[in-house]
Amino acid sequence: MSWGIDLWDQFENLDKHTQWGIDFLDRYAKFVKERLEIEQTYAKQLRNLVKKYCPKRSKDDEPRFTSCISFYSILNELNDYAGQREVVAEEMGHKVYGELMKYSQDLKCERKHHLQEGRKAQQYLDHCWKQMDSSKKKFERECKEAEKCQLLFERLDNDINATKSEVEKAKAQLYLRTHMADESKNEYAAQLQTFNREQWKHFNSAIPQIFKNLQDMDEQRTVKLGETYRSFAEVERRVVPIVSKCLEGMVSAGKAVDERKDSTIVVESFKSGFEPPGDFPFEDFSQNIQRTGSDGTIGTPKNEGGKPDPKHSMSKAKNKLWLFGKKPKAPTLEDLSHLPPEQRRKKLQQRIEELNKELQKEIDQRDALNKMKDVYEKNPQMGDPSSLQPKISETMCTMERLRSEIHKNESWLSEVEGKQSSRSDRRPSADVNHHAPHGRESPEGSYTEDPSQEHRGPPQPDPHEFDDEFDDDDPLPAIGHCKALYAFDGANEGTLVMKEDEVLYVIEEDKGDGWTRARKQTGEEGYVPSSYVDITLEKNSKGAVTYI
Repeated sequence: MSWGIDLWDQFENLDKHTQWGIDFLDRYAKFVKERLEIEQTYAKQLRNLVKKYCPKRSKDDEPRFTSCISFYSILNELNDYAGQREVVAEEMGHKVYGELMKYSQDLKCERKHHLQEGRKAQQYLDHCWKQMDSSKKKFERECKEAEKCQLLFERLDNDINATKSEVEKAKAQLYLRTHMADESKNEYAAQLQTFNREQWKHFNSAIPQIFKNLQDMDEQRTVKLGETYRSFAEVERRVVPIVSKCLEGMVSAGKAVDERKDSTIVVESFKSGFEPPGDFPFEDFSQNIQRTGSDGTIGTPKNEGGKPDPKHSMSKAKNKLWLFGKKPKAPTLEDLSHLPPEQRRKKLQQRIEELNKELQKEIDQRDALNKMKDVYEKNPQMGDPSSLQPKISETMCTMERLRSEIHKNESWLSEVEGKQSSRSDRRPSADVNHHAPHGRESPEGSYTEDPSQEHRGPPQPDPHEFDDEFDDDDPLPAIGHCKALYAFDGANEGTLVMKEDEVLYVIEEDKGDGWTRARKQTGEEGYVPSSYVDITLEKNSKGAVTYI
């Protein structure tokens, strides 16, 4: 089917159809644009969602539980998935929407050109028709004038009263009009022949060619739409493999969740290293009651170690129960003594590993600087060896500092490991702690006379070493005073509530268990964490020292 042959007289309808085709192309381009904007918004929202639930975190906040690790893996896969949606939007904008808009502009220009050619051909044909019609009317008019002259001549020629001059004049006028009619006839014939020839060219050559160009243009528009439809789908198809990998990664992350491993991590994270509390001893308060001979068998046997010490039993019970009470909130200490033994050991091991890594880096840097120095000494033109000395010295100082830190942390680690291995064997009773010699007592009950260990740092507040010494009738004398650096709630039995900056009397020094016995001005006594107070002992008291 050809538009030029079958639609030779449908110029206006073809004009409307081609305009509709361009409008449809623009509408599809608008659809693609809105689709890619949806993809862009979707990708942006996904990235914001990932950013919201996966914020920047420090090294210490790195997830350890498999459920958390899997969740962050899913977030990473979702972030990659959002990237693929951005790829879809970008390729749709470049390969589909961009090409459609460019092609639409070219199509509009081409259509305009073809329609202008058709209008010019039509205008030229109209011009030829006007010329032919004008010559036709002139020929008709001249013929009518010639007929009038002929009738006048015949009337005068038959009139006997007409003069000869009138007859001659009418004859000459007839001859002139007849000649003009013949010329108009020839001109009309020529214009008619020209019009017929141009009309044949118009409907058999010019218009068919123009309509054929419009048909080719419209068909090419249809082909272009089909290509962009396929490109639209191919953009999605190209990201399917990567999207499938993202989804497979999410499934793998779900399979990687291990409840047993998470339970083990919970144990490793919160294991304190303390031992569970023992059984409460039976405290017989009826031994001082006079019994008859018949009732003597009811009493408690006395071959179980003699009379129990209520103060010792209750003190030990309170120490055990402290594990399940509210622990004091001690500030973070350098030796991590504020942590439970097991957690302290792990933290110290982690710190030592990090320090060893830093030390190794400094060693590598020192070796590299020494090699560079040797090269400069052998080849002075490459550089001045003395310029490296400050950097080498700085590196050596850093190495010494790191070695010192490692040694210090290893000492703390050895102390913790030694305590954990002998905790059950070396834990003294409350009475022994109370009647300790003048030397300092470690948190595990061992004694030390080494003053360097005594001032290593603020001791760990250890609630297990309390002695129940508040039943004495005579109050102990004050050996100094202390000022509270922090507020302490004293929620556990045997502790003393204090406010920040409150001044208390010191009645018993810290024996190495992290607690100092103090008295308020109101007379209330109890234990406070040594690391929470600034202690000043009286000069005349033995071992006077200031803790800050």
